[in-house]
Amino acid sequence: MDLSQYVDALGAHLRTTAAAGTEQTQATARLLADTLEPAVRLAVTDALAAMAAEVTAALDGASVDVLIRGRDPEVVVTQEAPAAAAAPEAPAGDDDGSVARISLRLPESLKGRAEAAAAEAGVSLNTWLVRAVAGGLQSPTSTTQRSGPGRRFTGFARS
Repeated sequence: MDLSQYVDALGAHLRTTAAAGTEQTQATARLLADTLEPAVRLAVTDALAAMAAEVTAALDGASVDVLIRGRDPEVVVTQEAPAAAAAPEAPAGDDDGSVARISLRLPESLKGRAEAAAAEAGVSLNTWLVRAVAGGLQSPTSTTQRSGPGRRFTGFARS
């Protein structure tokens, strides 16, 4: 979704409003219109993400995600297939209905592998990641024991 027309329209409205003022007011409005572009794009993208979360909550068996490719958001609707038997679900007691947003940075190769796994499971990347985190929290990921007075550790870790 190209946001340029919306960002440009907002800048034009700002300049038109300032046209009633002095030359200094008009110059300030032009400067503000040019420098507000990143903030406007972020605000519109945040509004789209909130809308996508609301739509997803209202849909049965589908999810709406907002992906950022370059500077512009892309809306992706995914019809979810029934969950595979091996896919862990979040424990029912943990879901209070609220949704938290995080920014996750992954190496490009890992992101590609996760996208492929989500596609294979027939779910969105977001759903796949939620299930992966829930599965990772179902059992301890490492056991560390301190042995003696030194700095030697024993145990295992799973990745």
